[in-house]
Amino acid sequence: MSAAARFDPVAHRAAVEAVRLDRVTRLRDPMSWLTLTGLHWLHPGAQRFGADPTNEIVLTAEAGRIPPVAGTLRVTDGRVFVEGADPALTIDGRPAPAGVELDDDTADPPTVLALGPLRMVLIRRGADRLGLRVRDTSALVLRTFAGLPFFPIDPRWRVVGRLERAAAGTTMPVPDVLGDVNEEPSPGVVAFTLEGQPCRVATLESRPGHLWLVFGDQTNGHETYAGGRFLVTGEVQPDDRVEIDFNIAYNPPCVFSPYATCPLPPPGNRLPFRVEAGERVWRPAH
Repeated sequence: MSAAARFDPVAHRAAVEAVRLDRVTRLRDPMSWLTLTGLHWLHPGAQRFGADPTNEIVLTAEAGRIPPVAGTLRVTDGRVFVEGADPALTIDGRPAPAGVELDDDTADPPTVLALGPLRMVLIRRGADRLGLRVRDTSALVLRTFAGLPFFPIDPRWRVVGRLERAAAGTTMPVPDVLGDVNEEPSPGVVAFTLEGQPCRVATLESRPGHLWLVFGDQTNGHETYAGGRFLVTGEVQPDDRVEIDFNIAYNPPCVFSPYATCPLPPPGNRLPFRVEAGERVWRPAH
């Protein structure tokens, strides 16, 4: 029996609503993209951080006190250490040890520095770019978040495609908002028909068995975010069929903060028609 023959519109609506509720719930978390309020690129050597405006890294928060100098970050051979830390700077609820090395966001988990309402994580981008990502758990945008705008759920935006598998080790160039182009592993191209048009979209890796699409369409910059949207497919079946439901397309982190480092649709991943499904562009309530 085909995937289309098994389609249940009531179950489909319930499943999409559950995904959307989970999405909104996750954004209400104090460590969500809504609280991302700073990104400070680091250079080799020492750089002080804290509330003092003479610091190389100036930290602010909407509530709570930030020490004038909370410490110093020292970058040596691609590694980052914290020196001279104020007792208010903590890791896992304890004062940051002198000379502690930070694990970046490629680690699971990375080191999280806490300073009052701020949470800071070291990020690594490209071969040698290091930055301090700052979240403010007291951010007004989190306290006033009223949910996300969506297009109405419509089964016509759910299609069954087929994965054309790439050879093991295949990568594809993926641009990002920093102006970098990164080679990312690609499981292959997914082919499907939508709005009466044959489509082919290059895919990236998602959770096991699923594909991640970074795509654009003709609503971008109008009803949807200008930089495109993301979509995680259903599980790829043994015969390489896969469900692609644009009703669960979602915004990249860059729609919530200018300090995110989002990928952009790779060449060829912009659909030549309007996809009136999934998340619309979001704007803060205040």
